Amino acid sequence: MENPIIQQEFQILERKINLLIAQYKAEKQKTAQLKLENQHLLEQLTLKTEQVEDFQNQIKISKIAGSIGANNKDVAKLKDKIDDYVNEIDYCIAQLSR
Repeated sequence: MENPIIQQEFQILERKINLLIAQYKAEKQKTAQLKLENQHLLEQLTLKTEQVEDFQNQIKISKIAGSIGANNKDVAKLKDKIDDYVNEIDYCIAQLSR
C-alpha cells in the first residue's frame, strides 16, 4: 500500500520540479531581455550626453564669438575657424567611440 502512495508523492514532486524549471527558464529569458534593453538604454544615454556636451560647447563658442564684438571684421573668420575646430573635435570623438 505504501508503494502507490510513494509513487503519487513522487509524481507530485516531479510536477512541482517541472513547474519550477519552466519558471526558471522564463525568468532567465526575461533577464536576458532586460539586459539587452538596459544596454540599449545605456547607449542612448551616452549618445544624448554627448549631444548635450556638444550643444553646451556650441553655446560657449557662440558666447565667446559674440563677446568679441560685431564691429570686428574677423568675427566671421573666427566663427568659421571655431566651427572647424568643433567639427574636427566631433569627428575625433566619433572615432574614439568606435
